Amino acid sequence: MTATSLTPQAMTPQQIAEAVATGMMARDRASRGLGMRITHISPGSAHLEMTVRDDMLNGLDTCHGGYITVLADSAFAFACNSYNEMTVASSLSIDFVAPVYGGEVLTARAAEVSRSGRTGVYDVDIRNQKDERVAIFRGRSYQMKGKPLVALPAP
Repeated sequence: MTATSLTPQAMTPQQIAEAVATGMMARDRASRGLGMRITHISPGSAHLEMTVRDDMLNGLDTCHGGYITVLADSAFAFACNSYNEMTVASSLSIDFVAPVYGGEVLTARAAEVSRSGRTGVYDVDIRNQKDERVAIFRGRSYQMKGKPLVALPAP
């Protein structure tokens, strides 16, 4: 049975997270355009991968920090929207701790730290294919109560 054949009341939190991820990625031209792939989704958590292309390298021949930030921000977005309540970023910070080179595969693992009322805090650990940490991201979210992100089947 697929998530779309279930009513929202009968869907598990995991099935809702999966349906949201599918719907979000279908509309997320930025993440798709950068070649991001969702490798894990669950309520409050998301893992995304991206291969660093030559056109992502800066004048120092390392990955531009903006691309690393976009990967982390996308993982953050999938994690905080996994409950199917439209959620946006209210702020973020990122620390770059190691250089990233062309051809490296980055994985951003977003995890919910706190979610209360309309606000949330999420940490994203960004690592390369050798499992070396390259950046640490913290995002703060604001939830639009009563505004679902994707349409789920009516009961």
